[in-house]
Parts: sequence; C-alpha cells; structure tokens
Amino acid sequence: MQNIGITLYGLKWHIRRFYGIYPAEYEKFVLREKCSKEAWEIEKITRLKAILIQAYEHVPYYHQLFTSIHLNIEKLHNFTINDLAKLPFLDKNTLRTQGVKSLLATKTESGGEFYSSSGSSGTPTQILFSKSMHQRYSAAHEARCRNWAGVTRWDARGMIGGRRVVPTGNAKAPFYRYNFIEKQVYYSAYHISAANASDYVEAMWKYKIEYMTGYAVSNYLLALHIKQLGLKVPKLKAVITSSEKLSPEMRSVLEGVYQCKAYDGWSGVEACGMVTECEYGTLHISEDVGLIEILDEEGNEVGDGESGEVVCTGFLNFDQPLIRYRIGDR
Repeated sequence: MQNIGITLYGLKWHIRRFYGIYPAEYEKFVLREKCSKEAWEIEKITRLKAILIQAYEHVPYYHQLFTSIHLNIEKLHNFTINDLAKLPFLDKNTLRTQGVKSLLATKTESGGEFYSSSGSSGTPTQILFSKSMHQRYSAAHEARCRNWAGVTRWDARGMIGGRRVVPTGNAKAPFYRYNFIEKQVYYSAYHISAANASDYVEAMWKYKIEYMTGYAVSNYLLALHIKQLGLKVPKLKAVITSSEKLSPEMRSVLEGVYQCKAYDGWSGVEACGMVTECEYGTLHISEDVGLIEILDEEGNEVGDGESGEVVCTGFLNFDQPLIRYRIGDR
C-alpha cells in the first residue's frame, strides 16, 4: 500500500517536472553545450539583463533597492557583467523574512509551490517553484547531471535522501519503498548498517538498479558496508552524489564497489546555480542556470585555486529572483 501511495505521488511529481515546457527547455540546454565561448558570453548577459529587468519591474523588494542605488530601466538594458559588483548582496535573513513577501513578483507563473532548503546553515528558506520553473530546472539537471553521467531519467535508480520512508525506530526490513512510475527505489538514510546492507542490495537486484544517487555520505557508508561484507552488487552505470562534497576516499569506494564512475556536483533547492562533473572528471558551472561569483571577504573575486564565498544570481526563477545571493557555501 505504501508503494502504491508513493507511486501516485511520484506520478504527480513526474508530470509536474517533465511535462509542459520541459521537452523544449531540455533541447535548448543540450544545444547550448555546443556553443562557442562568444555565444556563451552573449547568453549570460542576456539572461542577467532579463532577470534584473524582471526584478525591477515586478518584484517590490528589488524595485525599491534598484531605485535607491539609482538603477533605472534604461541602465538595466545597458547592464554589463562588470556592473554586477555594484549590486548589493542578498543575505539569507532577508530571504527568510521577505521570501514570501516583497521578494515575490506581483504576477507569478502558474502552479507555484514553496519548497524548503535544508537549513544546514540556519533556519530553512522558502523557495517558490512554479511549474515552468520546475521544468526549466529539471531540464538543466537532466542535460548536465544525468546525461553527463551516462544515464537518463528513464533508467532505474536507487535514491538515498532525506525523506523518512521507514520510521526511525523500526528495525524491520525492507528499508526502502518503490516508486513504479519512475523506477525509483527510495532507500532509508537512517537504517544504513552492516546488519541491514543485504536488504539494500536485495532491492538493487530486484528492481534492476542502473545507477545510485542522493546523499554522498549515505551512499559511501552503504558502499563501505557492501565492500567489507563482500556482498555482490550489480555493475552500475554511475553514482551521482549530492548534498555533501565527494572526497577522494568516498569516490574510490563507490567506484570500486559499483564498477563505475562516481560524479560530484553542487546545487541547492534555491536553484540559482549548478555545478556538475563531466565524464573527464572536470567540474563545470552551468552559466545558463545561474551566475556564480567566488568572492573574498572584501567582495573581490578570488584567484585560481583560492577559497571564497559562493554568491549566486539565478536565471531560472522569475517569480522569486535571487540576485547576488549569499547562499552560505564556500
């Protein structure tokens, strides 16, 4: 009964993400990968101007802010990347307090739903996803994350995430539930242990899992138990991790156990930036998803190889623009 309920929820979720404008947006993300550097620069400034003009004309918070620093519509039409540093930062506290108020556009796209951030750096923020926004972001994720790892949304996957699919105090298998509509085994992140590892592996064989995804640490711990116990697992196409940094040790264990490449990446529910790994092991910023600045304490761009604060300007969310947002990562 739980599997049926999860599948019905999965159907609703599937339609929301992959219908509407998704097919057209997906094709655009794929085609842009072949663009020249010059074409990417044009794309980036075009998207930046579009989000700034939208914010000025339709978002009360930004209209007041831009007016206070003498930015008008004419100046925004002539905006350049170098002008970005003139804009104030958006901090998390402002997003928390104004995210459902003055940071929302006066006219929004249809089907808007709020989703919470993890709250790893404080109180969670509320991010508004319209159906179209959800489809734009899903298209980017398919093209730049799954496809680069050699898989698609149609491939059977094992997912370890934050949803409490099994009560914490319940020590009885199975420690997963199944979403038939997306061929998704959703594993409990709270029951991973040497004693339970065989149950996780059993589901991989039963549902013909082709790749694993979800929390990096949870996937690593499961793989470590599998390795130490000598359990036989299917040869996967990929492991795509999220939420935590994929360390060299974690990558080595995952690749050894599943006999495939593990892929690192970075994004967030704010959907204002995306960094994904290609088949050659290089991390790339998708500059049609958002513009990412890496800044020092004085607000200047850091040099190559230097650590800095991540500041994002998202290009996909016109209902709740995040401009120079201090996301809290380095």
